[in-house]
Amino acid sequence: MEVNIRHLRNGTPRNSISLLDRGLHYGDGLFETILIHKNKCILWKEHLERLQDGCKRLALPSPGASILKKEAKRLIHTTQEGILKIILTRGESERGYAIPSHPKPTRILSLFPPPFYPKKNWQEGIHAMICRTQLSCTPDLAGIKHLNRLEQVLARSEWKDPNIAEGLMQSTENRVIEGTMSNVFLEKEGVFHTPSLQECGVAGVMRRFLLNFFEKAGWPYEVRPIIPAEVFEANSLFFCNSLFGIWPVLQLDHYKFCISPKIRKLQKCLPPGLFPS
Repeated sequence: MEVNIRHLRNGTPRNSISLLDRGLHYGDGLFETILIHKNKCILWKEHLERLQDGCKRLALPSPGASILKKEAKRLIHTTQEGILKIILTRGESERGYAIPSHPKPTRILSLFPPPFYPKKNWQEGIHAMICRTQLSCTPDLAGIKHLNRLEQVLARSEWKDPNIAEGLMQSTENRVIEGTMSNVFLEKEGVFHTPSLQECGVAGVMRRFLLNFFEKAGWPYEVRPIIPAEVFEANSLFFCNSLFGIWPVLQLDHYKFCISPKIRKLQKCLPPGLFPS
């Protein structure tokens, strides 16, 4: 069995791509970032379904679930804890935006060490800020996890304070959308609310998991446009993603929130590896 392989490009150990790759030139592609816990890819099915949906939306040839599963196993077979990143681009082309008539996609799977997050982020809650950088409204790209992430890069560059764990982003239409690396939920009078992502934002895998949980558990929730004033009126607030699960918010700028019993219960219902013991 192979050891110490960290990167596969189209199934072959490589740590470089062509200078003509459209992912490099135009961000023409998709990606998924998947938690590895006890040698398993957490929420694998949900990640693959989002990737397949992105392929359909971008008319990007899909490698198929069986190939990705085989290559993922090849990379993580000795890994107890870590991160698997899948990148799919449209492959090489000559200069110009026009899509090649017969694209040959580039498929990259990479293995990374597990991220470090302080346990207090889960247990005590986090401090967050409202970002100045806004998300452009582009319905054709809304929801999918495409490679164009400069808005998030700019938003994340707005703070260097280690006490701030996340930033809240709004759209150019002044709607609350998401965190720089996460989705957001508000809780008010026992009802959870999360922003509609019809115009922009990433439909996170953890967001999907939680919406399914609410549906099955009969917990009241709403997916709808949310304005900033509603955030400050909420009783509780949390950010979520598929790497850290749920981080309750103690303070957003100068606004303070509580950690509700429902949020504590949600944390304990997450898949393995997403709530520290």
